[in-house]
Amino acid sequence: MKAYSYDKSFELYDRANEVVPCGLYGHLGVGRARLNPMGCYPLFSERAEGTYIWDVDGNRFIDYACAYGPNALGYQDPDVDAAAMRQREKGNCTTVVSPVMIECAEKLVETINCADWAFFAKNGGDVTTLAVMTARHATGRKKIIMMEHGYHGVYQWCQKAGTPGVLDEEICNNLYVPFNDFEAIKKMVDDHPGEIAGILSMPYDHISHYDNVLPDEDYWPKVRKLCDEKGIVLIIDDVRAGFRMDLAGSDHYFGIKADLLTLGKAIANGWNMAALVGRKEMREAVEDMNYTGSYWLSAASVAAITKMKEINAVGIMQKTGEKLTRGLKQTADANGVKLSTTGLPSLFKIILKDPDESLIPHQVWVGEMVRRGVYISHFHNMFTNTVMTDEDLQYTFDVADEAFKIVTKKYPEILI
Repeated sequence: MKAYSYDKSFELYDRANEVVPCGLYGHLGVGRARLNPMGCYPLFSERAEGTYIWDVDGNRFIDYACAYGPNALGYQDPDVDAAAMRQREKGNCTTVVSPVMIECAEKLVETINCADWAFFAKNGGDVTTLAVMTARHATGRKKIIMMEHGYHGVYQWCQKAGTPGVLDEEICNNLYVPFNDFEAIKKMVDDHPGEIAGILSMPYDHISHYDNVLPDEDYWPKVRKLCDEKGIVLIIDDVRAGFRMDLAGSDHYFGIKADLLTLGKAIANGWNMAALVGRKEMREAVEDMNYTGSYWLSAASVAAITKMKEINAVGIMQKTGEKLTRGLKQTADANGVKLSTTGLPSLFKIILKDPDESLIPHQVWVGEMVRRGVYISHFHNMFTNTVMTDEDLQYTFDVADEAFKIVTKKYPEILI
């Protein structure tokens, strides 16, 4: 297969670098060495449709990044986009909100197991912030237990010590424990009696750079019981995993009911929207607070959730993920290398293992995949959506096979 080139992308990067910090930032940040090895990734897209993106050089990619989560029904889903366009024709950002807010809240309360109410925002970080504020106000306590590798946004409160621009006093009430270690949580609670406002965690440890970790069968029930006993608010951050594991919420998937649950990304299939939902006991605390914005409603969410229910989107994405990860493992085995596939199939992590655990062969393998039209990240978990086909999967396996042959020739030490 012919490898792609990115002449126009890098011309645009030079132009962007004159007026944008790092030229690109965030997941695509060249300045933060995210795109390793350099030259393997497109930097600017031209258009997107279904499960594909096309870059400015005309290269097509099967997009397993799925916009890092929002693309669950396929780019430009006609039903979701039509609902958004109908609402925009009536009025988009207006002084007085549309009744669609009520419809969307009703849809979430009907769908999400722990939801007795819904509060809307624009970004995932907006609602994780509101969730922490709510827990503190509801309990009159300050401290939040978080997981060591958890990610809850870019606001100051959820950063780690030493992060540029973050003050020690902004994070001094954060307490950290390993995920899936109930005894560590219990000890932290015992060490800070009457001080813990909330426990904040993703439903499972879908962290960057490392294998994902699923919870032990009794982990979440024990955490739930502890929170009930100690008056602690249990917050599940479902911004990334929401609507991919269980339409009723990832807490429901693991057999519990959270007090607060944050949603974003797939909630509106790419339209800017997020939500905090929760149990009735948390409603009064939310009502007390002044928390608002200008761009926080979208009719797209009603259409997206309705369609996900109608077509059993979770089942489709899980089945596609099972086929994908199984086929990649078989392709790796045939090439004599070890490929780790962790997490749940609709929200999976793949890592090509090497004896030194340097991840350098993994980065090269991923880069060769991307250069042949299969867009995956070398550090982030990946996603499936409802419109990926068996032909897409077979092309992915063929590209993976060629990329394995390239990387084993360059790094023969990874052969088992």
